[in-house]
Amino acid sequence: MPTSPTPSRALLTRVLAVVLILSGLALAGGGAWLIALHGSPYYLAAGIAALASGALLWRRRSAALWVFTGWLLATLAWALWESGLDWWPLAARLDLLFVLGVLLVTPWVARALGSAGLGSARAALATVLMLSGVVAVASWTVDRHDQAGNLPAAAVVSDAASAVPSDEWHAYGRTGHGQRWSPLKQITPDNVGSLQLAWQYRTGDLRGRPGDPVETTYEVTPLKIGNRLYLCTPHQSVVALDATTGQQAWRYDPPIQGGLALQHLTCRGLAYQPPAAPATKAAGACPAKLFMPTADGRLLALDPETGKLCRGFGNGGQVDLWAHMPNLKPGSYYSTSPPVVTQNLVIIGGTVLDNVSTKEQSGVIRAFDIETGALVWNWDSGNPDATAPIAAGASYTPNSPNSWSISSVDEALGLVYVPMGNQPPDQWGGQRSAAVETYSSSVVALELATGKVRWVFQTVHHDLWDYDVPSQPSLLDLTVGGATVPALVQPTKQGELFVLDRRTGKPLLPIEEVPAPQGAASGDHTAPTQPRSAVSFEPQRLQGRHMWGATLFDQLACRIAFHRLRYDGRFTPPSEGGSLIYPGNFGVFNWGGIAVDPVRQVAFATPTTLAFTSTLVPRPDATSLMVQGKGEPQGPLPALNENFGAPYAAKMSAFTSPLGIPCQQPPWGSVAGVDLRTGQVAWKHRNGTVRDLSPLPLPFRMGVPNIGGPVMTAGGVAFLSGTLDDYVRGYDVTTGRELWKQRLPAGGQATPMTYAGTDGRQFLVVVAGGHGSTGTKPGDYVLAYALPR
Repeated sequence: MPTSPTPSRALLTRVLAVVLILSGLALAGGGAWLIALHGSPYYLAAGIAALASGALLWRRRSAALWVFTGWLLATLAWALWESGLDWWPLAARLDLLFVLGVLLVTPWVARALGSAGLGSARAALATVLMLSGVVAVASWTVDRHDQAGNLPAAAVVSDAASAVPSDEWHAYGRTGHGQRWSPLKQITPDNVGSLQLAWQYRTGDLRGRPGDPVETTYEVTPLKIGNRLYLCTPHQSVVALDATTGQQAWRYDPPIQGGLALQHLTCRGLAYQPPAAPATKAAGACPAKLFMPTADGRLLALDPETGKLCRGFGNGGQVDLWAHMPNLKPGSYYSTSPPVVTQNLVIIGGTVLDNVSTKEQSGVIRAFDIETGALVWNWDSGNPDATAPIAAGASYTPNSPNSWSISSVDEALGLVYVPMGNQPPDQWGGQRSAAVETYSSSVVALELATGKVRWVFQTVHHDLWDYDVPSQPSLLDLTVGGATVPALVQPTKQGELFVLDRRTGKPLLPIEEVPAPQGAASGDHTAPTQPRSAVSFEPQRLQGRHMWGATLFDQLACRIAFHRLRYDGRFTPPSEGGSLIYPGNFGVFNWGGIAVDPVRQVAFATPTTLAFTSTLVPRPDATSLMVQGKGEPQGPLPALNENFGAPYAAKMSAFTSPLGIPCQQPPWGSVAGVDLRTGQVAWKHRNGTVRDLSPLPLPFRMGVPNIGGPVMTAGGVAFLSGTLDDYVRGYDVTTGRELWKQRLPAGGQATPMTYAGTDGRQFLVVVAGGHGSTGTKPGDYVLAYALPR
C-alpha cells in the first residue's frame, strides 16, 4: 500500500488526477464525435488513456505512470507518422503531455504513489520524455517547408531602360509597368545590415475617428519626383516632403463629404503627370499634376509645387466620378488605388461595396483627357462594345464587374492592362450575364486610343470565391526560346502567377485546365475546369492531419470543424452547410502583388496561405438582415455580405480554432524567388514571427501572413514590410536569405519604395500605419532608412 503522503504532495497528485480525468472526458467525447465524422481515432484512444491514468493516479497507484507512459509513447509515434520532424505540428500534439509527464515523474508525485513497480515506471516515463525531447531538438534542426536554391544572374536582354530617372519613383510600381524594381545599387547584400533610420515623419492621421470603417488602413506607396516625396493618408490628405530630410513642404486636406457608407478607407497612392511641352498647356494650367482619388468619388488634380488644385482640369480641378453612375449612395463607389497616367490620358476604375446587394454601381473604367478632364472613352464590362463617351442622361450598367486594384500600361503597345473583380454577390452567380462571365476575375487589355478590348484572360471561371484579380500586372520583357517577348505576369488570390504575352494574352508558360469540384447551390453552377499555371503557389490540399492548435484540445476542435465543412479541394463551392475555401479570399497574393527584376528576369513573391469558411444563408426577402443581426439596415454603414436581392446572404470568416489561431498548421506566410523564364521556384522560406500576433511577445519564426507588396533593387536586395509582425526586412534576392530587419512602430501594411536623395544616399521608405482588418498596430509613420554617412 502507498505510504501516506504529505498534504502538499497529496494535493498535487489529486490536482493532476483531476486534470487527467477532465482531459480524458474532453478528448473521449470529442474523439467519439470525430470518429462519427470519419476522422482520426487517436483522440478517443487518448481520452481513454487519460481517464485510466487519471483514475489510477487518484487512487495513488504507480500503474498510472505506466498508462501515461504508453499514452505518451503512442502519441509520439502518431505525431511522427502524421507530421514527421516538423516542430510546430509536433508541439501541438505533445506539449500538454510533455508538461504533465514532467510533473508526474517528479519526486513530489512519486512519493505519493505506491512503491510496487514505481522505480521502473518512473524510469520508463523519464526515458520516453527524453526521447520526446530528442525528437523535438531534431525537429528544430530541419525545416520541412524550406526550399533552398539560387536565382540566376542577369539575363541576355533587359527592358530596364525607362524614362523615369534612376533615383526617382514616378508611379505606384515606380513606372507604369508595375515592376516595383529600382535600378539603384548602393544598398547591397554586403552592406544592407548597416541600414539605419535617417528621418521620420508623422502625418497626424490616425484611424479611429467617428465613422471610420473597420478597414481603415495605411497602404500608401509614396512617389519621389525631383527632391520631393508625395503621399496620401487614409483620411485623404496629400503631403509633400523633402525627400532628403523628411521636412514637410506642403499639405492639402480636401473637404470630404460626411456620412459615407464606406467599406474601406485607404489611399494606396497618387499618380503623376510629368510636365508637358509648354505649347500643349492651356493658359493657367499646371505644368505637372498629381492625381488623387477621394473617398467621396472624385478625382483631384493637384500642382506638385504648391499642393493647390489645378483649376483647368475638370470642374475647378476635379472630376466627379459619380457622373452617369447608377444607384447613387455616397461612399459606395470610390477608388482606393491610384489611376494610370499616360501622355494624354488619366485612366481610373473604382471599388464598389462587396456583397451588399445586386444593385451596386457600375464597374466602368474611364479615360479622361489629362489636361482638360474631359471624358475620352469609357469601358463598361456590362456593355463592353460601347466605349464612346456615354450620352447625356444615360447611365452605366449597374453591378458590372469592377477594377479596384492598380492597372499597368504599355504606351509603346498602346494598351492598358486592367485587373478585374467579380460581380456582387461573389458567392452566388446564378444570374450572371454573358459579359459578366467573360470579364469577371480577368485581366483585360484595353486600347489606349479607343478603350476597346484587345484581349482578355480569365484567371477564374464563374468565380464563387471572391477571387478578384487583386494585383497590378507586372510588365517586363522575357527571353523565351532565345527571343525577346513582351510579357505580363499576373498574380492571383488563388496562388497562380500567369505569365502571358502582353501583346495577345497568350500563355508564355504553360497553363492547363484542371477539373474543378461540382455541386453549387440551388440555381447556380460551377465551371467544369479552372486554369492552373506552371508557376503556381497553390497550397497543399488540406487533410485532417494538417489541423493545428496550441494544444490537443483546440486541435481536436479544428479537426471536428474540418470534417463538418464541405471540402473537395481548391474551388470547393460555397454551400448552405458551410464550405472550407482554401486558399481564402485574403489571397495567396493580394493588392501588394510581386516585384519583378527586368534585368535578371526573376520575381520576388510573398505567398500567404490561410483557409476561410463560406456559408450560404437563404434569404426570405430582399431587405432583412441575415448575417449582421436582425431587422432592417440602419445608418450609413454598409450591410456587408447580406447580398440584398440575391437568394443567399453569406457568412464568411477565417478558419480558426476556439483560441482564434489558424486551424491549419504553419507556415502561413513565405517569401519565394521565381525564375520567370522557366517558371521554376528557385527558393522558398517561411517568413515572419508571431511576436505581434500572440498574447506574449514571442519571436517564434512560424511564417505569418503578409498584406503589402515587396520591392527589389538592382543591388540584389529585396525589401518587405507587410508581414503581420511589425518589422521591415531586407533579403538577398539570389537566395532569399533574410539579411536585415528593423522594428517598426506600427504595422507596415504598405509596399516600400526606394530612391536617392540630394546627399547621394539611397533611401528606403516604409509607411507604418497598420491595417484595421488584420488588427496590426495603428500609426502614422513615414520612415526613411539609409546607410550611415
